[in-house]
Amino acid sequence: MRWIVRLVGALVVLVLLALGAVALIPAERIAGLFIGKFETLTGRNLTLEGSVSPSFWPVLGARTGTVTISNAEWSDAGPMMQAEALEIGVDLAALIAGEVRITGVEAVNPRLVLERSRDGQENWVFGGSAGGTVTTDTPGVGTPFTLEKGVIRGGTLIFIDHRSGTRTELTGMEAELAIPDYEGEAQVSLSAMRGGQAFTADVTLGAFRSFLDGQVGPVELALTAGKAKASFSGRAGWNPVAGEGALTADLGDLTEIAALAGITRPALPEGLGARRVSVEGQTTVTDAGSVHLRGAALQLDDTALTVDADLTTAGERPKLSAKVTAGALDLRGLTGGQGGGAGGGAQAAGWPKDKIDVSALSAMDAAVALTADSADLGLAKLGPLQMMVTIDRARAVFDIRRVAAYDGTVSGQFVVNGRSGLSVGGDLTFAGMALQPLLRDFGGYERLIGTGDLRVKFLGVGNSIDAIMRGLKGDGSLALGKGEIRGLDIAGMLRTMNTSYVGEGQKTVYDSITGSFTMDKGVLSNSDLKLISPYVTASGSGKVGLGTRTQDYRIKATALADAEGQGGLTAPLMITGTWANPKFALDLEALADQELADEKAALEEAAKRKLEEELGVVQQEGESLEDAARRRAEEVITDEARKALEGLLGGN
Repeated sequence: MRWIVRLVGALVVLVLLALGAVALIPAERIAGLFIGKFETLTGRNLTLEGSVSPSFWPVLGARTGTVTISNAEWSDAGPMMQAEALEIGVDLAALIAGEVRITGVEAVNPRLVLERSRDGQENWVFGGSAGGTVTTDTPGVGTPFTLEKGVIRGGTLIFIDHRSGTRTELTGMEAELAIPDYEGEAQVSLSAMRGGQAFTADVTLGAFRSFLDGQVGPVELALTAGKAKASFSGRAGWNPVAGEGALTADLGDLTEIAALAGITRPALPEGLGARRVSVEGQTTVTDAGSVHLRGAALQLDDTALTVDADLTTAGERPKLSAKVTAGALDLRGLTGGQGGGAGGGAQAAGWPKDKIDVSALSAMDAAVALTADSADLGLAKLGPLQMMVTIDRARAVFDIRRVAAYDGTVSGQFVVNGRSGLSVGGDLTFAGMALQPLLRDFGGYERLIGTGDLRVKFLGVGNSIDAIMRGLKGDGSLALGKGEIRGLDIAGMLRTMNTSYVGEGQKTVYDSITGSFTMDKGVLSNSDLKLISPYVTASGSGKVGLGTRTQDYRIKATALADAEGQGGLTAPLMITGTWANPKFALDLEALADQELADEKAALEEAAKRKLEEELGVVQQEGESLEDAARRRAEEVITDEARKALEGLLGGN
């Protein structure tokens, strides 16, 4: 850039000095002198089409027709610069006094191509191996100058980097440049299009010469693109790109910013930037291409964050390392936006089938230390938390270090994997949890009240909550303290043999519930449930359809005897139907079989006592009554035969 500006400045001086010195020489002759000098200095061909019209009063200057400057030999992108016309004006009095004061430069429909070759050559560098004789010691190069007004109308700027394979193109450029002091401040106003997105930029350079040399200097920048706005106040330089200062940006939903960056707009989840992204804080951009934020206030939709962050751009994807502090954190967008309690809870016909979009996880890798006052996961709601969030190739791992939830604590790991489709998994431990609000949020189930511990390891695959729940697999265990099951009075059912003890106002109070379970293809299976209460004890086994929201469960319950000795009845209770409409029934066939078995056992016991009392038959372990009687008969017969034989032998 400094080569271009310095060379243009030097050539402006040369041509205008020539115009002033040879006022009577024809313009074509002057143009020929100018072209020859330019080509000698740069090693590039300069073509002027049409006439060159000089002016001497009141402004010394010249206007050209079409101007074309050839590109570097290694380029195949066409001319380096082409414009339909150039108009240059210089303050004659200042020039006579030895000062270059350019009153105006206007380029009409210019097209400028800047290129970097695969081996690092830059087409805007002249002299030496790049061709031409210009050096920093060439007279006029680097001569201080001022510019009252530089104008570009209908311009195009193309930057091609063959090393990175990138191409940046600005079209429809309208720009104005003012350099009132070569050592001081300069202003640039620019409007253009990139990727179909219009934008405007206003830039103030605090030290023009330092900026021209690529050095870091004071910079003020304001950028607008549609609804997106950004401003920067600090210090910056371009060779290499680096800066530091205060950044304020309201980027909307990133549509305009993504278009300007030449990328697809990230599909950020609701609550995490789907509608609005804004940031305010101190920022640093290094010559290695990394960006650093300190004490930044980041707004993602309605989620407010305080961020210290480092973003590096080297590698296959950008990588973010950050420390984030939040108030109420909305993460529902990562899990489908709602839990089992949404859409009617247990009364709903099924799980949400809306597609969960986690494509934003592939935008960058990340390692974020997160502290928040609360977090809503959709499937569950968390209180104060500390966790480490790691994103690696579209796979997010929430390493839960300390989370308060439902009056208890949660620890473990929760994973959202978007590498190929979507899967959600975890290995979580819930200690001292209030069960009713937890199960209400997770599954829309409100009938279990109490406090307990729960461990669950799970994995679900699918692009919706419905698909995930239907394919859920894993295992877990629970141990509950005192509580109650609402809508079901097991003891009442057993006392009356009536299944109407369900619904509003009915409940079973318990002292403890324990059990373990497995999950496969969205079906939870349990075979060791144990319930102990003041009025009933029970064991249970069966299946719960997590995906279908159904149950097929059998509880074998025993009503304990009361103070009058009533009770002690054991009966199996069947729970079937849907979560929304559960059905309760006593297994009468099993109960009848049990009664028959009890009667048979009683008869056998009576027969056993009678055989023992009247015949002296003692049943041995593992021996039926029939076998015992047969054995006793054989013993009697054998004994009688022995006695008869002894009589025949005379007792010998």
